[in-house]
Amino acid sequence: MAPRYRVLVLGASYGSLFAAKIALAGHSVHMVCLPEEADIVNRDGAVVRLPLRGRAEPLELNTKTMPGRVTAGCADEVIPEDYDLVVLAMQEPQYADERIKRLIERVGAAEKPCLSLMNMPPLAYLRRIARVDVAPLRSSYTDANVWNPLEPHRVSLCSPDAQAFRPPGEAPNVLQVGLPTNFKAAPFESLEHTAILEQIERDMEGLRHEVDGRSYELPVKLRLHRSKFVPLAKWAMLIAGNYRCVQEAKVIPIRRAVHDDLETSKEVYEWTSRLCVALGADSADLVPFWKYAEAAKSLTKPSSVARAISSGAVRVERVDKLVQSLGRSVDLRSAQLDRIVSRVDARLEHNRNTDRVG
Repeated sequence: MAPRYRVLVLGASYGSLFAAKIALAGHSVHMVCLPEEADIVNRDGAVVRLPLRGRAEPLELNTKTMPGRVTAGCADEVIPEDYDLVVLAMQEPQYADERIKRLIERVGAAEKPCLSLMNMPPLAYLRRIARVDVAPLRSSYTDANVWNPLEPHRVSLCSPDAQAFRPPGEAPNVLQVGLPTNFKAAPFESLEHTAILEQIERDMEGLRHEVDGRSYELPVKLRLHRSKFVPLAKWAMLIAGNYRCVQEAKVIPIRRAVHDDLETSKEVYEWTSRLCVALGADSADLVPFWKYAEAAKSLTKPSSVARAISSGAVRVERVDKLVQSLGRSVDLRSAQLDRIVSRVDARLEHNRNTDRVG
């Protein structure tokens, strides 16, 4: 019989997508979130809406009806020793919360393997890349000290390519998947820890769901790769699309950010891909621009980072600054990326000034 794992997921928004797929495969999941989110998940389940090929309406899945049990609670209540795998699914600034920092310390002390679903890779993961000096990168993080307790060999990275959002006006336990692409994970350094991901990959592969007498293959699977550089392919997408949604006085959908000026999008995308190669990636680890540009046509909303800035956030994930610093470390510079970083800096400074006045 295949092993059944106990998985701790930090974050109940995007994390609920990964949690639901794991629970469908029969594993048990505990999500760390705010008390009001935990109450509704424990009472009503986490609801994930998945688009299905050949069906007009999305499929609505509820963790209450899944083979694996899904629960939720606060960070202070978690005992990391109880779990086989920890999944980091919050946005980077959220880890600066003192309760989350203490939880990360306990996870590190318990020597548990951590799979990151963050766009902003934990510094511990970047330490696995020989050509990366993490010291100049620390200023790109809200609190770089958060990641000190984690040993690099127990941290892996998964590219969160699937696009999802919480529908406005609905309960906080509902997640809508817009682009149902796969999670692409790098291996752990340990074969024992990698075996956990291999089992979860197999379990997700066979998932199907019957609707109105028809069996559908469920999208958004885990794909485990041999190279630790595969998840870094997301950087080019974020820089060419997500961060270019942030304009001087407005935000625009990802589709427009990419296709309104396709030539500049291609320039930024390919520069970021060259950076990944300079850090040690093989070109086969990366996604060609044309494939991303085609996928971007369906991304009709501004990116989450753009929406957060537009809503007045004073802290967001700074993948743009991280990539800029990495480029400088290997003598690669991009005027287009510098403009992106300056725009995001300016919008955040405006939000901080507004917040102080308010």
